[in-house]
Parts: sequence; C-alpha cells; structure tokens
Amino acid sequence: MISEAQFQKELELIISNAIREDVGDGDHSSLACIPASAQGKAKLLVKDEGIIAGVAFAKMIFDYVDKEMKVETFINDGERVKHGDVIFHVSGSSQSILKAERLVLNSMQRMSAIATKTKMFVDLLEGTKTKILDTRKTTPGIRAIEKWAVKIGGGENHRFALYDMIMLKDNHIDFAGGIQQAIAKTKQYLTDNKKDLKIIVEARDLEEVQQILYAGGVYRILLDNFDYETTKEAVAMIGNQSFTESSGNINEKTIRNYAECGVNYISSGALTHSVYNMDLSLKAM
Repeated sequence: MISEAQFQKELELIISNAIREDVGDGDHSSLACIPASAQGKAKLLVKDEGIIAGVAFAKMIFDYVDKEMKVETFINDGERVKHGDVIFHVSGSSQSILKAERLVLNSMQRMSAIATKTKMFVDLLEGTKTKILDTRKTTPGIRAIEKWAVKIGGGENHRFALYDMIMLKDNHIDFAGGIQQAIAKTKQYLTDNKKDLKIIVEARDLEEVQQILYAGGVYRILLDNFDYETTKEAVAMIGNQSFTESSGNINEKTIRNYAECGVNYISSGALTHSVYNMDLSLKAM
C-alpha cells in the first residue's frame, strides 16, 4: 500500500476537487438569503442501519471549508448504527455548513455502505484464517475514501493503484509470452529500476500454479475462478511458498466455502462496486 503521507494527500485532493466541482464561484442559494454573519447548528441523522464510516473524513471536509466550524461527535467510524441515531453535531457559520453539506453526505453515505458490506463479509469469514480484500474496482476519483471504508468495515486493502505493487494477470502473461517469461522480465525490471515491489501472479489452473512456484519469488498467487476442490489442491501445492488469494464471482453464498479451502485472502470487487448508499441526512437544529 501507499504511505500514510501519500494517502492523506489523496484525501486532500478528493476534498479540494469535490468542493471545486460543487461550489464553483459560490453557493449562491445560501449567499442570496443567509447573512454572512449568521451562525447555525446541524445534526447528522441516520435513517438506515449498518456500519457508519466517514466521520473522520467529514471533519476533514468541515475543516477545509471553514476552520471555525466545530464538530461534536457521538458515534465514531466503525460503530453499528440504527434509524434515528445522531452521529454528530456541527456548528458554525450557516453558510459554511451548507457549503460542506452535500460533500459530507455523499462521502459518508458511500463509505458507510462499503463498510457495512465489508463487515458482512468479515462476519461470514469469522473463525477462518482468511481475510477479505478490496480491489481496484473503485469509483474514479474517490478510491482513497472507498478503500478507507473497507478498512473501517474490518477488511484489508489490496494494492492501491498500478504503481505500488506488481500484479501479473492473464493479459500480462499472454502478452509476455507465458508465466515464466512474465515473471523473469518482471524481476529484471525491478532490479534494473531499483524498485522494491511485491509480485502477485494470477493462475488459471493448477499447471500455471506449478509454473509460478517453479519461477519463485512471488509474494501471492491469485487463484482465479477455481472451484472448491481445485482451490484445495492449489493451497496444498503452494504450502508456505507464497500467500494465496481466491477471486472471481465469489459472493456471500460461496465465500465461506472458499475460506474453508485454506486460502489466506479472498478479493471482492463487490465491496466497492455493488453497494447501496446508507440513508443519512444533515438537519438544521
């Protein structure tokens, strides 16, 4: 994963770009009817149930919009919430509260949905050694908060982007001329460019697993669209030589079965691309 400093920079970019997109040259609705001196207070109200996420991010948004705004928090990221719960109160300039409102709600609704779905998968894996991973199947421009939400829900982050880990999938392998060639070229590339990046290689069958093991130096082997029995064989074959990851159309009905095959990780794009936003609202008090 990327460094904490780089991650914080990504969060700052999300906020600045979103405010630019939403506010432009001014929130004219508020400017037209609310005096600049007016002070107000609002509460974040839950109208749904699940795992709340984005409280810390909301504080970053309020601080960016107006450092004079104050937030009193009652429920923190990662806690389970129900209809009627109040997450926080925000007070300060009425114009500033309204300027930040939509970005706070959009972010927290999305993050809470992702955290809730992740927690569901984490609970399904309880008692096994398997951890749930996200993917790069994220919403363009807001990957950082979506991956943050996965962590809040109890999941683990896969690579952040194309630059922080090597992942050789079927197309890389085919374009490179085969698994042996792809891995050899990758190792040489890392040496030539003095880069220290972990290597993950996708296997489509047991023969490819054997080829990956023969090449050596692979951090994790991705077992793509394997059935249960073949997954068990692959895990036994790999042993402690590499970590293992299952992926490919795994859902809440099948995830436990794959975990019981002994894989270290299961990755699911559904954590971020197939969720329904949690219903939240910011109400003036």
